[in-house]
Amino acid sequence: MRHHSRMALFFVALLTVIVIVINITPPAKFNFNALNPSTLKPTPVSYQYSGIPFINKFRDLSLRLGLDLQGGSSITLRANMKSIPQDERDSALSSAQEVIERRINFYGVSEPTVQTEKVNNDYRILVDIPGITDVNQAVALVGKTAKLTFWEGSGTFPASESAQIATDSALLDLKAGRPVGVTEAVGAKPKETDLSGSDLKEAAVTFDSSSGQPQVQLTFTAAGAKKFADITSNNVGKIVAIALDQQVIEAPRVQQPIVGGNAVITGNFTTQSANDLAIQLNAGALPVSLSVLQEQAIGATLGNSSLKASLVAGILGFLVIMIFMIVLYGRLGVIASAALIIYSLTVLSLFRLIPVTLTLAGVAGFILSVGIAVDANILIFERMKEELRRGRTLANAIDLGFSRAWPSIRDSNVSSLITSAILFYFGTSIIRGFAVTLALGILVSMFSAIFVTRTFLQVFYKKN
Repeated sequence: MRHHSRMALFFVALLTVIVIVINITPPAKFNFNALNPSTLKPTPVSYQYSGIPFINKFRDLSLRLGLDLQGGSSITLRANMKSIPQDERDSALSSAQEVIERRINFYGVSEPTVQTEKVNNDYRILVDIPGITDVNQAVALVGKTAKLTFWEGSGTFPASESAQIATDSALLDLKAGRPVGVTEAVGAKPKETDLSGSDLKEAAVTFDSSSGQPQVQLTFTAAGAKKFADITSNNVGKIVAIALDQQVIEAPRVQQPIVGGNAVITGNFTTQSANDLAIQLNAGALPVSLSVLQEQAIGATLGNSSLKASLVAGILGFLVIMIFMIVLYGRLGVIASAALIIYSLTVLSLFRLIPVTLTLAGVAGFILSVGIAVDANILIFERMKEELRRGRTLANAIDLGFSRAWPSIRDSNVSSLITSAILFYFGTSIIRGFAVTLALGILVSMFSAIFVTRTFLQVFYKKN
């Protein structure tokens, strides 16, 4: 038993060190420069490491702040579905959402939130853009319908060995998810063909009959089939780039002329990536006109003041809870307070790792989860006191206190998790933020109460 307690204590200590390192690691700094008009893509992104390079080497671990804490613009768009068949409207809305989110990311805006909402037959897209307080600029950024285009290179491909190397490098960037302009993709002077999204009837995910690998099936209209046949006939052995809003999303090499109006894009697709590409292509095939239903600008000053007020409230509430536990339970309260600190650090590190975009409602959910975590400790301690009054030994009182308090802790937390799930499923973005932070806090609080607190009691309290 002592060996298991020491192993558990070692695990808690290791977890504590990890979450502390994650929380004290400074954010990585990104520098998005202006768009390069010749390539219609952002110039290379500079990535500066600070703090602990091993931790933030692969992804920025800074806390992501929502619109109400950072400032920016909030826009509600209404999609006009009159020209879209009823069975294709959900897909069209998802396509428009994908287009808007990709466009915002392409222009270097950090952490946008783009969500869809359906109220009866009213289809809406909710867009939160941190950092842009000019509503007119934000509307111009997201309000136009995406344009699907096909590009070919003029002249012989490749024009030179350096052009071949440049094109190969661009395709590697494309596979890595970095923006690629049409100039890099085709390897020579780009030429826009007369084939566009209006000629694409449908893009769907299919699977290769021999390998079982996912692929994207393109079906063109009659006019589009004729255009596509001419383009592929003139570009055998060359790359034909597919772009949305001048950003290349796929650059397949033509193996042979394709007639009949059907084509297949193959590659190292997963089912998810193939489905994402189909949605992007359908964004051009199913254009949805958008109108601004509501717009709101939130200044950075208001966001900073809200953040400071939230931090002060959270810290004061945390200190009051710790003092209350220590006064009421003495040494047990000290142990509970230590477990509560580890709990808070763990939740904050999960916010960074997942990541979770924190709003005022999300902060409220986190503070509420702290109270839930304390409630579990109170249930355990009260059951222990009852067992001690019945003449149990300290070791038996600890074991019985946990085992008999567990059903109450489990049932109360499960009911709270069900409530969080309902809020997340039916709520809008602000309510969803509250539900996510509350659910994460509840899950970690169960681990903290049952494992961390119990380990401390078995190692320190029982020993004394």
